[in-house]
Amino acid sequence: MTTHVAMLMGGFSSERPVSLSSGEACADALEAEGFRVTRVDVTRDIATVLKDLAPDVAFNALHGPFGEDGTIQGVLEFLQIPYTHSGVLASALSMNKNRAKIMARAAGIGLAESRLVHRLEAGRAHVMAPPYVVKPVAEGSSFGVFIVREDHAHPPQELMRTDWAFGDIVMVEAYVHGRELTCAVMGDVALGVCEIRSNDHAFYDYDSKYAPGGSTHIIPAELPKAVTARVQEYALAAHKAMGCRGVSRSDFRYDDRFGEGGELVWLEINTQPGMTPTSLVPDIARAAGHSFGELLTWMVEDASCGR
Repeated sequence: MTTHVAMLMGGFSSERPVSLSSGEACADALEAEGFRVTRVDVTRDIATVLKDLAPDVAFNALHGPFGEDGTIQGVLEFLQIPYTHSGVLASALSMNKNRAKIMARAAGIGLAESRLVHRLEAGRAHVMAPPYVVKPVAEGSSFGVFIVREDHAHPPQELMRTDWAFGDIVMVEAYVHGRELTCAVMGDVALGVCEIRSNDHAFYDYDSKYAPGGSTHIIPAELPKAVTARVQEYALAAHKAMGCRGVSRSDFRYDDRFGEGGELVWLEINTQPGMTPTSLVPDIARAAGHSFGELLTWMVEDASCGR
């Protein structure tokens, strides 16, 4: 009997376009692997839609609030539909950057100094000596992220806007110079380490992530073996500390300006990493010997309730 997969995509967060792209790519690949796939553009009547559809598995291709913060996971638990990725608690913890850092610190993972403040306070005056990064505490895809460098006389004034859409509480985090690294975890295995080089961008922002040619992925990253091992160790430790399931991806900064030992800092964990044609996890998995279709098949077969 052919497994019927409901591809949950779209939704109503700021990351809707990314989710639609991820969902279409995943649906096409799963159909090529022989699965029956129904594309579901998620709205607030999703519980009724899924009850009527009665799929064997829900593949969660949602991003952002309601999709990766434990909300849709709770709906799927109530409906008892097996689903991919992490469960309710792990998703909620990981989505909140401050809560995730508390868990990471307890697991012995290296972090940058940070503090939570109201966006208006962060917009009025420097709350930390530059350079630093301002980021919404519970958003993805680099929405609302600003780098404040040493020569910036004042904080980003966008924080003061009346139409600011990324929540009133922001994290101000010490900026770490150096290279951008990321590592995917699949089940209980840390895959290879990727270095991200953003093309013509200050950091790995939305366009770098999703625009063709926006970034270059170097897999495996050209690092000392000890640093590669430490990145993988931190990625797996974060995955376990949050209680993640399925696939996750941890992001890092590595400053080796003063020697190859360098400073390695864990930034965040993504429980719903992008699955678009330019996304990192498919590239990392491919380098580890897993085709896109094989990766997605594993995720569907790994799906369960009580995650």
